[in-house]
Amino acid sequence: MDGLRTDRLLLRPWTVGDAHFHRQLWEERDPRVPAHRRISADGRPTVAELEERLRVYEHAPAPGLLVVEAIGTATPLGYCGLVPNSVGVPAEPELAYEFLPEHRGRGYATEAARAVVDRAASIGYAHLASTVREWNTASLRVLDKLGFVDTGDREVDPVHGDSILLRLHLH
Repeated sequence: MDGLRTDRLLLRPWTVGDAHFHRQLWEERDPRVPAHRRISADGRPTVAELEERLRVYEHAPAPGLLVVEAIGTATPLGYCGLVPNSVGVPAEPELAYEFLPEHRGRGYATEAARAVVDRAASIGYAHLASTVREWNTASLRVLDKLGFVDTGDREVDPVHGDSILLRLHLH
């Protein structure tokens, strides 16, 4: 899978060597994120387990899930890309992104996501989805800037906050 470039960012495929960065993302997630997406009390997932998971990303819908770096730095800031739709609609993959806290608020998510959306449109996807917790106002702002629309579909979760399904029509 080829990477993408923007004015400030390089989006490149994951490598097994990114497992330490991936673990850092897990360690720094908001405590409202469900426990199965945070480091457990017994330290899982381990770096070795994340190395194994990174091999799976090679099979995600194009353009895939990509590591985001500032051009010229080779330092991962976050990730952005497409993942299989959680309700199993292959023609409508989900846009996903996450950035380390110190790299948030600089427009990186919007810039990276715009590049992924443009690539998705160029390869023929008609729609993209994205699922976001209602408390994640920063991500909701990014999706709004990209033209995603709230579908009204919610997954109610009184513990972690409801998930909102948004959709973008590309054609």
